[in-house]
Amino acid sequence: MTTRRDFLRQTALLGAGLTISPFFIKAGSAGVGANDKIGVGLIGCNGMGFEDLKAFLRNPEVECIALSDIDENVLNNRAAETEKITGKKVKHLYKDWRKLIDNKDIDLVIVGTPDHWHCLQMVSACQAGKDVYCEKPLGNSIEECNIMVRAAQKYNRVVQVGQWQRSDPHWQDAMQFVHSGQLGKIRTVRVFSYQGWCPSIPVKPDEAVPAGVDYDMWLGPAPKRPFNRNRFHFTFRWFWDYAGGLMTDWGVHLLDYALYGMNVTAPESIMASGGKFGYPDDACETPDLLQTIYTFKDFTVMWDHAIGIDDGAYGRNHGLGFVGENGTLVIDRGGWEVIPEKVNGQARMEAVPLKKSYGEGGLNLHAKNHLECIKSRNRNCNASVEIGAHIAKFSQLGNIAYRTGKKLSWDGKSFHDAEADKLLCKEYRAPWELPKFSAFCG
Repeated sequence: MTTRRDFLRQTALLGAGLTISPFFIKAGSAGVGANDKIGVGLIGCNGMGFEDLKAFLRNPEVECIALSDIDENVLNNRAAETEKITGKKVKHLYKDWRKLIDNKDIDLVIVGTPDHWHCLQMVSACQAGKDVYCEKPLGNSIEECNIMVRAAQKYNRVVQVGQWQRSDPHWQDAMQFVHSGQLGKIRTVRVFSYQGWCPSIPVKPDEAVPAGVDYDMWLGPAPKRPFNRNRFHFTFRWFWDYAGGLMTDWGVHLLDYALYGMNVTAPESIMASGGKFGYPDDACETPDLLQTIYTFKDFTVMWDHAIGIDDGAYGRNHGLGFVGENGTLVIDRGGWEVIPEKVNGQARMEAVPLKKSYGEGGLNLHAKNHLECIKSRNRNCNASVEIGAHIAKFSQLGNIAYRTGKKLSWDGKSFHDAEADKLLCKEYRAPWELPKFSAFCG
């Protein structure tokens, strides 16, 4: 069986033979010393991107140089909020993210845009000599993830992916317990995300583009469509053009720890079933309920999600259950515990009462880890580009199995199924182009 460590060592060798689309502009390589100020620019200011920026600004060596957003209202509001936080006016505001990339005073680019933009912006930043903090999921297709890894490696950039649970101490403590063997043989890992706060979105008519919004730039490489508020800002994640639903939104956080705990990479097969069962007539394209089974040599990982419902497993709305023959370790963002397996009333192991999360918060620690890695030029961040790419691809495997309705096998390059293999890549709308060092796409 290939271990996660073996996988990451192998992916580190994939950087050769990189060619970039003519769209990208050549730039010099930026370097940050241990005592230097780190100039940060944020692309995509409306949601998690701004939360990421605030986490970085809690560190005195960080200075916000520029903000970029296609929505003038968002851009101006975030500029005012940033000035309130820092006491300084943001020097540069851009509607076109490419101008932010060109700014020589920026050392670190935060990519907080919708998923369909991550690849172009992250690769462009790497080529310009910037380090990158990229929101999760890393890419919006399996091939985009491959491209992003190659770009970070070729240009020797320090890239952190926004899977901040990788920097949260109680998750690490729980994984040490899983790896200790005390649970006995683990037969399955239950991974679930039941998000009652995520409402259904009713069908809305197309409308005129709001004032101050560069909608063509928002669409970017995605297909041309009339403006519709359901596809804009937060709810973009329920449409295949831009994202992958709850599977890629929460799945990259939680499935990542399933693989980490079991020390594995690729499954032998994937199958999925679900649909729009709760809200069959709403505007979402992605399923409101989905179960996916990833089969490994001697255990399974089971993904289970629903929107509009909060009742997941173990009295939680999200988390993982490592189901061993002696007991089950259950973990979510609030903490972890061990529930013993009982046979004839006798517990096979001692219970571990709930150990609550602690520390200053995963996102703040994640930003600190990235800054430390930037200063030391250590590419092995807590959620490196290799880690982010692997779990984004793993989540995509589940979506592809759902969309084809087939039980699929995956060899790391192909499903050997024409219908499934077509979903490895996203077709970009002109004039945007997928960077030319793609292995799968023409």
